[in-house]
Amino acid sequence: MSELIKHFTDDSFDQEIKEGVTLVDFHADWCGPCRMLARILEQVAQDQDVIAKASIGKINIDNEHKTASQFQITSVPTLILFQDGKEVNRLVGLCDAKALKSFILSA
Repeated sequence: MSELIKHFTDDSFDQEIKEGVTLVDFHADWCGPCRMLARILEQVAQDQDVIAKASIGKINIDNEHKTASQFQITSVPTLILFQDGKEVNRLVGLCDAKALKSFILSA
């Protein structure tokens, strides 16, 4: 895992998303599409336009129940884009690198 992608917990979540633009990948270890998306996230996280715009983090819904419940995560992968702690957009399911970059830069 790249050092450009942080791992969030229930305890760290609010602090991590409170400032700026943050993309959060709600995922599970058993989820095949989540594993495919992890490789795409790695690729996108290295894009200079994305680095300048947003931080990227992941949260495992099986380990961090409180946050998954708070954001009503019912399918994985779910990507939520936050700006200054508030949800501004949501994407459910697998997407390619181009769509993911566009999603991040839309904030």
